[in-house]
Amino acid sequence: MKTPTLRIEPYRHSVTSPFVVEGLRINGKRVRKFFKTKKDAATWLEQTKTKIANEGLSALTLRDDLRIMAVQCAEQLKPYGKTLTHATAFYIDYLKRTERSCTFAELVASFIAAKTKDGVSDRYLSDLRTRFGRVTQDFGPRKVATIEAREIDDWLRDLPLSPQSRNNFRTVLHALFAYAEDRGYTSLNAVAKTAKAKLVDKAPEIFTPQEAQALLEAALPDPAPDKNGTTEKEPWLGHPDIIPALAIGLFAGLRQAEIDRLDWNEVDLGRSFIEVTAEKAKTKKRRLVKMEPNLAAWLTPFVHKSGSVMPPNYRNKVEAVWRHAGLEAWPDNGLRHSYASYHLAHFKDASRLALELGHGTTQMLFAHYRELVRPEDAARYWQIMPVSDLANTIPIPVPANGTGRASKKAGANSSIIS
Repeated sequence: MKTPTLRIEPYRHSVTSPFVVEGLRINGKRVRKFFKTKKDAATWLEQTKTKIANEGLSALTLRDDLRIMAVQCAEQLKPYGKTLTHATAFYIDYLKRTERSCTFAELVASFIAAKTKDGVSDRYLSDLRTRFGRVTQDFGPRKVATIEAREIDDWLRDLPLSPQSRNNFRTVLHALFAYAEDRGYTSLNAVAKTAKAKLVDKAPEIFTPQEAQALLEAALPDPAPDKNGTTEKEPWLGHPDIIPALAIGLFAGLRQAEIDRLDWNEVDLGRSFIEVTAEKAKTKKRRLVKMEPNLAAWLTPFVHKSGSVMPPNYRNKVEAVWRHAGLEAWPDNGLRHSYASYHLAHFKDASRLALELGHGTTQMLFAHYRELVRPEDAARYWQIMPVSDLANTIPIPVPANGTGRASKKAGANSSIIS
């Protein structure tokens, strides 16, 4: 835009304002300024020329209300050592971030869709949906870029859960916000600045050898009475079909989710190992778990060529057996923790145990899975054996989608007919 040529001229039509500044046009309109003296006109003219030189013609078009607002805002920023330029830059950055952001609910849907395509387990996806569903109740419509670390921190602290459960929520939220950061939905991972709950170094809960034996035997039906015998109560029919899953948890230490997916064709009694395939392992890495003699003895009457090791309605049956055994409480992750604790105490081979548990190092083993047990208790644990005529005292159901009994070569008891 061409810079106007401003000049002072006499104005004969006014006694009170005999001087006028001409040559000024704002937004295409002629603008004249009148003054009482030539000195006043000259002062204004120099100030205006300086303003135009520094700020352009737009400086002359600023409305009075905007000038007042600018003064007020500048005063409010002064205690913080910031200017209107700082405030404008900050807010423009905020607007750009929120413009390319998405809502928390949309982020969750995108993250779960991505994890599904990555091939994670159904169990993991179910856990994500449950946890994120709880968070979405509070943050669902919020733009991800506007959610601050302090808000997430407060939300986590308000959870009526144990420190470990709170940290589990934090872990999945950290993964979610890392995903958001990678895709430009937020400029930083707010969860990284939240605090972890302090965990008390508490020994893992395990079954005693007596409890482990009582649990397995409680799954068996009551012995049949003699021909002349009488009974005053209904005999306990038991749930023998849960014995393989319980025994594998106690004596092979597979994760519950891995037992849920285990097939009989992955149980090799002939070579004394259980194969945990990569598709069914939590770590997505194949591993072999050595089968100790007592585990083989418990599995032999049940083994089939194929079909799920896990019987239908497993959890309800386990609860009934647990109560029938008279156990006061079920230790948290008790099957796997018991295996790890007694295995280390008896076989004294941490590296082998870590591999069979599916860990890359022994660090997690010592941090979370090991309880100190006496050598004599460990020896007794690995001597927990079924009654000698187990195969002849229980009905052996065919597993769902399974085929017949495994061959004698594979270790099956030849007296059992599928």
